[in-house]
Amino acid sequence: MTKQEVLGKKPLQVLQKIRENLERLNEKMEIMIELQKRGKKDVQPLPEAPLDVMTLLSMPDHLRKTAMTLCRLGRATAEDVAQQTRRARAVESGYLNQLVIMGHLKKERKGRKAYFHVDKENQG
Repeated sequence: MTKQEVLGKKPLQVLQKIRENLERLNEKMEIMIELQKRGKKDVQPLPEAPLDVMTLLSMPDHLRKTAMTLCRLGRATAEDVAQQTRRARAVESGYLNQLVIMGHLKKERKGRKAYFHVDKENQG
């Protein structure tokens, strides 16, 4: 393999990654447009997630991953969520607290532990 072939490979990989990301964004945008056409009243909560589709789609990927993980767990600590997402506990704690501030989750303290769960009163 020549030096030019080796150097030319890296930009192609970067462009391929950009293309894949754009395709994913396109799919998400198409879903959002379709949901907006139908009107918000037709949006149903996902069966496995008490948060509605529009709420989940409007979140950044990092918060969506945390929210979906908590939906699957039901009620959990930042440590529990971190074990599932394979991210640091401190990172998940920050993301969970952001979701609390945004009004999507509730936080309860029992002793030294903080437990998070979906705020069902503000959903749907």
